[in-house]
Amino acid sequence: MSGLAAKAIASVQRYRQQAVGLLLYQSVLETPVSQALLSLLDALCREDSAECLIAYGVWFRTLAERQQTWQAHLIEQILQSENPFSQQAQRLPVQELPTALLNAARSDLRRLQTLFTCQSSQLSQWVQTVCQIPDAPVIWYLEDEPAPDLTFVTLPDWQEGLVELATLYRQRGAGIVGQYQVFRWRHNSLDGVPHPDPVRLADLAAYGDPRKRLLHNTQFLLAGYPALHVLLYGSRGSGKSSLVKALVNEYGDRGLRLIQVDKAEMIHLPAVVERVRDLPQKFIIFVDDLSFEEDDDAFKALKVVLEGNVTARATNTVVYATSNRRHLVREYFADRPRPSDQDEIQSWDTVQEKLSFSDRFGLTLTFEAADQKTYLAIVQHLAANAKLTIDPEDLKYRALQWATRHNGRSGRTARQFIDFLTAELATAES
Repeated sequence: MSGLAAKAIASVQRYRQQAVGLLLYQSVLETPVSQALLSLLDALCREDSAECLIAYGVWFRTLAERQQTWQAHLIEQILQSENPFSQQAQRLPVQELPTALLNAARSDLRRLQTLFTCQSSQLSQWVQTVCQIPDAPVIWYLEDEPAPDLTFVTLPDWQEGLVELATLYRQRGAGIVGQYQVFRWRHNSLDGVPHPDPVRLADLAAYGDPRKRLLHNTQFLLAGYPALHVLLYGSRGSGKSSLVKALVNEYGDRGLRLIQVDKAEMIHLPAVVERVRDLPQKFIIFVDDLSFEEDDDAFKALKVVLEGNVTARATNTVVYATSNRRHLVREYFADRPRPSDQDEIQSWDTVQEKLSFSDRFGLTLTFEAADQKTYLAIVQHLAANAKLTIDPEDLKYRALQWATRHNGRSGRTARQFIDFLTAELATAES
Protein backbone atom coordinates (compact mmCIF):
# COMPACT_ATOMS: atom_id res chain seq x y z
CA MET A 1 0.00 0.00 0.00
CA SER A 2 1.48 3.32 -1.06
CA GLY A 3 1.23 6.49 0.91
CA LEU A 4 -0.04 5.98 4.41
CA ALA A 5 0.84 2.75 6.11
CA ALA A 6 -1.99 0.26 6.48
CA LYS A 7 -2.13 0.89 10.24
CA ALA A 8 -2.56 4.63 9.75
CA ILE A 9 -5.27 4.13 7.11
CA ALA A 10 -7.12 1.87 9.54
CA SER A 11 -6.99 4.60 12.21
CA VAL A 12 -8.37 7.23 9.85
CA GLN A 13 -11.16 4.89 8.74
CA ARG A 14 -11.98 4.14 12.37
CA TYR A 15 -12.53 7.82 13.11
CA ARG A 16 -14.77 8.09 10.05
CA GLN A 17 -16.80 5.05 11.03
CA GLN A 18 -17.37 6.40 14.55
CA ALA A 19 -18.75 9.59 13.04
CA VAL A 20 -21.22 7.98 10.66
CA GLY A 21 -22.46 5.56 13.33
CA LEU A 22 -23.99 8.18 15.66
CA LEU A 23 -27.62 7.61 16.56
CA LEU A 24 -28.63 10.76 18.48
CA TYR A 25 -25.78 13.24 18.24
CA GLN A 26 -25.56 13.71 14.48
CA SER A 27 -25.95 17.49 14.95
CA VAL A 28 -22.54 17.54 16.67
CA LEU A 29 -20.97 16.80 13.29
CA GLU A 30 -23.02 19.30 11.30
CA THR A 31 -20.94 22.36 12.31
CA PRO A 32 -18.33 23.90 9.96
CA VAL A 33 -15.49 22.62 12.18
CA SER A 34 -16.82 19.07 12.24
CA GLN A 35 -17.55 19.06 8.51
CA ALA A 36 -14.01 20.28 7.82
CA LEU A 37 -12.60 17.43 9.91
CA LEU A 38 -14.72 14.83 8.13
CA SER A 39 -13.65 16.18 4.75
CA LEU A 40 -10.01 15.90 5.83
CA LEU A 41 -10.49 12.30 6.97
CA ASP A 42 -12.13 11.44 3.63
CA ALA A 43 -9.23 12.99 1.73
CA LEU A 44 -6.71 11.01 3.79
CA CYS A 45 -8.55 7.78 3.08
CA ARG A 46 -8.39 8.52 -0.66
CA GLU A 47 -4.68 9.42 -0.36
CA ASP A 48 -5.17 12.40 -2.68
CA SER A 49 -2.28 14.82 -2.08
CA ALA A 50 -3.86 17.99 -3.43
CA GLU A 51 -7.20 17.25 -1.80
CA CYS A 52 -5.51 16.58 1.56
CA LEU A 53 -3.63 19.88 1.57
CA ILE A 54 -6.76 21.83 0.68
CA ALA A 55 -8.85 20.00 3.29
CA TYR A 56 -6.22 20.51 5.99
CA GLY A 57 -6.09 24.23 5.19
CA VAL A 58 -9.87 24.54 5.49
CA TRP A 59 -9.89 22.65 8.80
CA PHE A 60 -7.02 24.74 10.23
CA ARG A 61 -8.63 28.03 9.19
CA THR A 62 -12.03 27.03 10.57
CA LEU A 63 -10.54 26.29 13.99
CA ALA A 64 -8.47 29.47 13.92
CA GLU A 65 -11.53 31.58 13.13
CA ARG A 66 -13.30 30.21 16.20
CA GLN A 67 -10.20 30.19 18.41
CA GLN A 68 -10.94 26.64 19.55
CA THR A 69 -9.29 23.25 19.52
CA TRP A 70 -11.16 20.28 18.11
CA GLN A 71 -11.57 18.84 21.60
CA ALA A 72 -13.13 22.03 23.03
CA HIS A 73 -15.41 22.35 20.03
CA LEU A 74 -16.63 18.77 20.35
CA ILE A 75 -17.47 19.16 24.05
CA GLU A 76 -19.29 22.44 23.35
CA GLN A 77 -21.42 20.78 20.69
CA ILE A 78 -22.26 17.82 22.93
CA LEU A 79 -23.51 20.19 25.64
CA GLN A 80 -25.56 22.19 23.14
CA SER A 81 -26.94 19.26 21.16
CA GLU A 82 -30.73 19.21 20.94
CA ASN A 83 -31.73 15.57 20.50
CA PRO A 84 -34.26 13.16 22.05
CA PHE A 85 -31.93 12.32 24.97
CA SER A 86 -30.99 15.92 25.84
CA GLN A 87 -34.61 17.06 25.51
CA GLN A 88 -36.08 14.33 27.69
CA ALA A 89 -33.24 14.50 30.22
CA GLN A 90 -34.31 18.09 30.94
CA ARG A 91 -37.78 16.96 31.94
CA LEU A 92 -37.36 13.54 33.53
CA PRO A 93 -34.90 11.78 35.87
CA VAL A 94 -32.50 9.45 34.06
CA GLN A 95 -34.06 6.35 35.61
CA GLU A 96 -37.40 7.24 33.99
CA LEU A 97 -36.03 7.54 30.47
CA PRO A 98 -36.60 4.68 27.98
CA THR A 99 -33.91 2.01 28.12
CA ALA A 100 -33.40 2.12 24.36
CA LEU A 101 -32.80 5.87 24.55
CA LEU A 102 -30.21 5.43 27.30
CA ASN A 103 -28.45 2.69 25.35
CA ALA A 104 -28.32 4.90 22.26
CA ALA A 105 -26.88 7.78 24.32
CA ARG A 106 -24.20 5.49 25.79
CA SER A 107 -23.30 4.20 22.33
CA ASP A 108 -22.93 7.73 21.03
CA LEU A 109 -20.79 8.78 23.99
CA ARG A 110 -18.41 5.92 23.26
CA ARG A 111 -18.14 7.01 19.61
CA LEU A 112 -17.74 10.67 20.55
CA GLN A 113 -14.97 9.75 22.98
CA THR A 114 -13.07 8.14 20.12
CA LEU A 115 -13.47 11.28 18.00
CA PHE A 116 -12.27 13.33 20.98
CA THR A 117 -8.92 11.52 20.81
CA CYS A 118 -8.29 12.79 17.26
CA GLN A 119 -5.21 14.99 17.73
CA SER A 120 -4.11 17.85 15.48
CA SER A 121 -0.51 16.62 15.62
CA GLN A 122 -1.50 13.21 14.25
CA LEU A 123 -3.53 14.75 11.43
CA SER A 124 -0.58 16.93 10.48
CA GLN A 125 1.71 13.89 10.33
CA TRP A 126 -0.75 11.97 8.17
CA VAL A 127 -1.03 14.87 5.73
CA GLN A 128 2.77 15.07 5.51
CA THR A 129 2.96 11.37 4.69
CA VAL A 130 0.20 11.42 2.07
CA CYS A 131 1.48 14.56 0.34
CA GLN A 132 5.13 13.50 0.65
CA ILE A 133 6.21 16.96 1.75
CA PRO A 134 9.40 17.60 3.75
CA ASP A 135 7.71 19.43 6.61
CA ALA A 136 4.46 18.64 8.38
CA PRO A 137 1.78 21.36 8.15
CA VAL A 138 1.53 23.79 11.05
CA ILE A 139 -0.38 22.29 13.97
CA TRP A 140 -3.30 24.28 15.38
CA TYR A 141 -3.28 24.54 19.17
CA LEU A 142 -3.99 27.04 21.97
CA GLU A 143 -1.57 27.48 24.84
CA ASP A 144 -4.05 28.72 27.44
CA GLU A 145 -7.32 27.04 26.50
CA PRO A 146 -9.03 26.09 29.80
CA ALA A 147 -9.80 22.43 30.36
CA PRO A 148 -13.54 21.66 30.43
CA ASP A 149 -14.90 21.53 33.97
CA LEU A 150 -16.66 18.24 33.35
CA THR A 151 -16.03 14.94 35.09
CA PHE A 152 -17.15 12.69 32.25
CA VAL A 153 -14.47 14.10 29.91
CA THR A 154 -11.74 12.65 32.17
CA LEU A 155 -13.38 9.23 32.58
CA PRO A 156 -11.77 6.21 30.90
CA ASP A 157 -15.21 5.38 29.51
CA TRP A 158 -17.58 8.28 28.76
CA GLN A 159 -20.57 5.99 29.06
CA GLU A 160 -20.11 6.18 32.82
CA GLY A 161 -20.76 9.91 32.65
CA LEU A 162 -24.30 9.58 31.32
CA VAL A 163 -25.95 10.73 34.56
CA GLU A 164 -23.63 13.76 34.82
CA LEU A 165 -24.45 14.74 31.25
CA ALA A 166 -28.20 14.40 31.88
CA THR A 167 -27.84 16.59 34.98
CA LEU A 168 -26.03 19.23 32.95
CA TYR A 169 -28.86 19.27 30.41
CA ARG A 170 -31.38 19.78 33.19
CA GLN A 171 -29.37 22.60 34.77
CA ARG A 172 -28.18 24.42 31.66
CA GLY A 173 -30.67 23.42 29.00
CA ALA A 174 -29.92 22.01 25.57
CA GLY A 175 -29.89 23.47 22.10
CA ILE A 176 -30.35 27.22 21.85
CA VAL A 177 -31.64 27.46 25.45
CA GLY A 178 -28.38 25.98 26.69
CA GLN A 179 -26.28 28.22 24.47
CA TYR A 180 -27.84 31.59 25.30
CA GLN A 181 -29.52 33.31 28.24
CA VAL A 182 -31.17 36.15 26.34
CA PHE A 183 -33.39 35.76 23.27
CA ARG A 184 -35.53 37.67 20.82
CA TRP A 185 -38.70 36.22 19.34
CA ARG A 186 -38.55 36.75 15.59
CA HIS A 187 -40.39 35.15 12.71
CA ASN A 188 -42.03 32.60 15.01
CA SER A 189 -38.79 31.32 16.50
CA LEU A 190 -36.30 32.03 19.29
CA ASP A 191 -33.14 33.86 18.24
CA GLY A 192 -30.26 33.82 20.71
CA VAL A 193 -28.61 37.15 21.57
CA PRO A 194 -24.83 36.55 21.57
CA HIS A 195 -23.95 39.91 23.14
CA PRO A 196 -26.70 40.88 25.62
CA ASP A 197 -26.68 44.07 27.67
CA PRO A 198 -24.15 43.38 30.48
CA VAL A 199 -25.92 45.63 33.03
CA ARG A 200 -25.82 44.23 36.58
CA LEU A 201 -27.97 44.95 39.59
CA ALA A 202 -24.93 46.50 41.27
CA ASP A 203 -24.83 49.08 38.47
CA LEU A 204 -28.29 50.39 39.34
CA ALA A 205 -29.13 52.87 42.08
CA ALA A 206 -32.26 54.40 43.66
CA TYR A 207 -35.81 53.02 43.35
CA GLY A 208 -35.08 50.61 46.17
CA ASP A 209 -38.67 49.59 46.90
CA PRO A 210 -39.79 48.58 43.37
CA ARG A 211 -36.43 46.91 42.83
CA LYS A 212 -36.81 44.85 46.02
CA ARG A 213 -40.33 43.76 45.10
CA LEU A 214 -39.27 42.75 41.58
CA LEU A 215 -36.36 40.72 42.97
CA HIS A 216 -38.67 38.91 45.39
CA ASN A 217 -41.11 38.06 42.60
CA THR A 218 -38.26 36.76 40.41
CA GLN A 219 -36.94 34.62 43.26
CA PHE A 220 -40.43 33.11 43.66
CA LEU A 221 -40.29 32.16 39.98
CA LEU A 222 -36.85 30.57 40.34
CA ALA A 223 -37.96 28.62 43.41
CA GLY A 224 -40.89 27.12 41.52
CA TYR A 225 -43.62 29.08 43.31
CA PRO A 226 -46.36 31.06 41.54
CA ALA A 227 -44.93 34.39 40.40
CA LEU A 228 -46.86 37.44 39.24
CA HIS A 229 -46.82 39.20 35.91
CA VAL A 230 -45.32 42.64 36.47
CA LEU A 231 -45.87 46.07 34.95
CA LEU A 232 -43.02 48.52 35.55
CA TYR A 233 -44.58 51.93 35.06
CA GLY A 234 -42.93 55.31 35.32
CA SER A 235 -41.05 58.16 33.76
CA ARG A 236 -38.62 57.64 30.92
CA GLY A 237 -34.99 56.97 31.74
CA SER A 238 -35.71 55.71 35.25
CA GLY A 239 -34.02 52.36 34.65
CA LYS A 240 -37.08 50.12 34.26
CA SER A 241 -35.70 48.21 31.26
CA SER A 242 -32.20 48.03 32.73
CA LEU A 243 -33.58 46.48 35.91
CA VAL A 244 -35.34 43.72 33.98
CA LYS A 245 -32.27 43.01 31.83
CA ALA A 246 -30.04 42.91 34.91
CA LEU A 247 -32.08 40.05 36.35
CA VAL A 248 -30.85 37.51 33.80
CA ASN A 249 -27.24 38.56 34.41
CA GLU A 250 -27.81 38.02 38.12
CA TYR A 251 -29.72 34.73 37.98
CA GLY A 252 -28.77 33.20 34.63
CA ASP A 253 -26.69 30.51 36.35
CA ARG A 254 -29.86 29.47 38.22
CA GLY A 255 -31.73 28.83 35.00
CA LEU A 256 -33.30 32.23 34.39
CA ARG A 257 -33.77 33.21 30.75
CA LEU A 258 -35.15 36.38 29.13
CA ILE A 259 -37.13 36.56 25.89
CA GLN A 260 -37.70 40.02 24.44
CA VAL A 261 -40.83 40.32 22.33
CA ASP A 262 -41.19 43.46 20.22
CA LYS A 263 -44.52 45.14 19.55
CA ALA A 264 -44.77 43.69 16.03
CA GLU A 265 -44.36 40.16 17.40
CA MET A 266 -46.73 40.42 20.36
CA ILE A 267 -49.55 38.65 18.57
CA HIS A 268 -47.36 35.54 18.93
CA LEU A 269 -47.13 35.75 22.73
CA PRO A 270 -49.16 32.56 23.30
CA ALA A 271 -46.82 30.74 20.90
CA VAL A 272 -43.80 32.03 22.86
CA VAL A 273 -45.23 30.56 26.06
CA GLU A 274 -45.93 27.20 24.41
CA ARG A 275 -42.39 27.07 22.99
CA VAL A 276 -40.84 27.05 26.49
CA ARG A 277 -43.67 25.68 28.63
CA ASP A 278 -42.15 22.24 29.28
CA LEU A 279 -38.56 23.34 29.81
CA PRO A 280 -37.03 23.32 33.31
CA GLN A 281 -35.61 26.82 32.92
CA LYS A 282 -37.57 29.89 34.05
CA PHE A 283 -38.44 32.55 31.49
CA ILE A 284 -39.16 36.27 31.68
CA ILE A 285 -41.08 37.41 28.61
CA PHE A 286 -39.94 41.02 28.33
CA VAL A 287 -42.12 43.59 26.58
CA ASP A 288 -40.55 47.05 26.51
CA ASP A 289 -42.41 50.35 26.14
CA LEU A 290 -45.85 48.79 26.14
CA SER A 291 -48.95 50.58 24.83
CA PHE A 292 -51.87 49.67 22.57
CA GLU A 293 -54.09 51.26 20.01
CA GLU A 294 -57.79 50.64 19.38
CA ASP A 295 -58.63 46.99 18.53
CA ASP A 296 -54.97 46.03 18.68
CA ASP A 297 -54.42 42.29 18.13
CA ALA A 298 -51.41 42.48 20.44
CA PHE A 299 -53.79 43.63 23.19
CA LYS A 300 -55.78 40.43 22.80
CA ALA A 301 -52.67 38.23 22.69
CA LEU A 302 -51.27 39.72 25.90
CA LYS A 303 -54.66 39.41 27.58
CA VAL A 304 -54.62 35.66 26.84
CA VAL A 305 -51.17 35.27 28.41
CA LEU A 306 -52.03 37.36 31.48
CA GLU A 307 -55.45 35.89 32.17
CA GLY A 308 -55.21 32.49 30.51
CA ASN A 309 -57.71 30.55 28.45
CA VAL A 310 -58.61 26.87 28.35
CA THR A 311 -54.88 26.04 28.49
CA ALA A 312 -53.32 25.97 31.96
CA ARG A 313 -50.93 28.77 32.76
CA ALA A 314 -47.25 27.92 32.27
CA THR A 315 -45.65 27.99 35.71
CA ASN A 316 -42.16 28.70 34.35
CA THR A 317 -42.98 31.98 32.58
CA VAL A 318 -43.88 35.52 33.62
CA VAL A 319 -44.43 38.70 31.66
CA TYR A 320 -42.42 41.75 32.71
CA ALA A 321 -43.53 44.82 30.77
CA THR A 322 -42.36 48.41 30.97
CA SER A 323 -44.41 51.44 30.04
CA ASN A 324 -44.38 55.20 30.40
CA ARG A 325 -48.19 55.11 30.50
CA ARG A 326 -50.30 54.06 33.46
CA HIS A 327 -53.23 53.36 31.11
CA LEU A 328 -51.80 51.04 28.48
CA VAL A 329 -54.60 51.45 25.94
CA ARG A 330 -54.74 54.90 24.40
CA GLU A 331 -58.05 56.66 25.09
CA TYR A 332 -59.39 59.52 23.01
CA PHE A 333 -62.15 61.96 23.86
CA ALA A 334 -64.12 60.50 20.98
CA ASP A 335 -64.07 57.12 22.77
CA ARG A 336 -66.06 58.44 25.71
CA PRO A 337 -69.76 57.58 25.55
CA ARG A 338 -72.23 60.38 24.89
CA PRO A 339 -76.01 60.36 25.33
CA SER A 340 -76.41 60.22 21.56
CA ASP A 341 -74.33 57.05 21.24
CA GLN A 342 -76.47 54.21 20.00
CA ASP A 343 -73.79 51.69 19.07
CA GLU A 344 -73.25 50.08 22.48
CA ILE A 345 -75.59 50.13 25.45
CA GLN A 346 -72.87 49.53 28.05
CA SER A 347 -70.20 51.64 26.40
CA TRP A 348 -68.68 52.67 29.72
CA ASP A 349 -67.81 49.02 30.32
CA THR A 350 -65.69 49.02 27.18
CA VAL A 351 -63.89 52.19 28.23
CA GLN A 352 -63.22 50.80 31.70
CA GLU A 353 -61.90 47.55 30.27
CA LYS A 354 -59.34 49.50 28.28
CA LEU A 355 -58.34 51.77 31.13
CA SER A 356 -58.02 48.94 33.64
CA PHE A 357 -55.91 46.67 31.47
CA SER A 358 -52.85 47.38 33.60
CA ASP A 359 -54.74 45.85 36.54
CA ARG A 360 -54.42 42.46 34.86
CA PHE A 361 -50.77 42.47 35.87
CA GLY A 362 -50.48 40.99 39.32
CA LEU A 363 -47.90 43.56 40.37
CA THR A 364 -47.50 47.17 39.25
CA LEU A 365 -44.27 48.91 40.23
CA THR A 366 -44.06 52.67 39.99
CA PHE A 367 -40.87 54.53 39.09
CA GLU A 368 -41.39 58.20 39.83
CA ALA A 369 -39.48 60.96 38.09
CA ALA A 370 -36.11 61.53 39.72
CA ASP A 371 -35.82 64.60 41.90
CA GLN A 372 -32.46 66.30 42.39
CA LYS A 373 -31.54 64.17 45.41
CA THR A 374 -32.29 60.91 43.59
CA TYR A 375 -30.49 62.03 40.44
CA LEU A 376 -27.34 62.95 42.37
CA ALA A 377 -27.45 59.66 44.29
CA ILE A 378 -27.47 57.78 40.98
CA VAL A 379 -24.57 59.90 39.67
CA GLN A 380 -22.51 59.26 42.81
CA HIS A 381 -23.23 55.53 42.64
CA LEU A 382 -22.17 55.29 38.99
CA ALA A 383 -19.08 57.42 39.61
CA ALA A 384 -18.03 55.11 42.44
CA ASN A 385 -18.52 52.04 40.24
CA ALA A 386 -16.43 53.68 37.51
CA LYS A 387 -13.75 54.58 40.11
CA LEU A 388 -13.64 58.18 38.94
CA THR A 389 -11.17 60.49 40.68
CA ILE A 390 -13.01 63.79 40.95
CA ASP A 391 -13.88 66.22 43.72
CA PRO A 392 -17.42 65.44 45.03
CA GLU A 393 -18.52 69.07 44.78
CA ASP A 394 -17.21 69.32 41.22
CA LEU A 395 -19.01 66.07 40.36
CA LYS A 396 -22.26 67.46 41.79
CA TYR A 397 -21.92 70.78 39.96
CA ARG A 398 -21.14 69.18 36.62
CA ALA A 399 -23.89 66.57 36.99
CA LEU A 400 -26.52 69.26 37.55
CA GLN A 401 -25.20 71.26 34.62
CA TRP A 402 -25.39 68.17 32.43
CA ALA A 403 -29.01 67.49 33.43
CA THR A 404 -29.98 71.09 32.68
CA ARG A 405 -28.39 71.11 29.24
CA HIS A 406 -29.43 67.63 28.18
CA ASN A 407 -32.39 65.39 29.00
CA GLY A 408 -33.30 66.40 32.54
CA ARG A 409 -32.82 64.41 35.71
CA SER A 410 -33.07 60.63 35.20
CA GLY A 411 -31.04 57.47 35.53
CA ARG A 412 -30.42 57.49 31.79
CA THR A 413 -29.09 61.04 31.94
CA ALA A 414 -26.85 60.08 34.86
CA ARG A 415 -25.42 57.16 32.87
CA GLN A 416 -24.76 59.34 29.85
CA PHE A 417 -23.03 61.93 32.03
CA ILE A 418 -20.78 59.35 33.71
CA ASP A 419 -19.88 57.75 30.37
CA PHE A 420 -18.88 61.17 29.03
CA LEU A 421 -16.99 62.07 32.19
CA THR A 422 -15.12 58.75 32.22
CA ALA A 423 -13.89 59.29 28.67
CA GLU A 424 -13.03 62.92 29.35
CA LEU A 425 -10.97 62.16 32.47
CA ALA A 426 -9.20 59.23 30.78
CA THR A 427 -8.31 61.39 27.79
CA ALA A 428 -7.00 64.18 29.99
CA GLU A 429 -4.68 61.75 31.82
CA SER A 430 -3.22 60.23 28.65
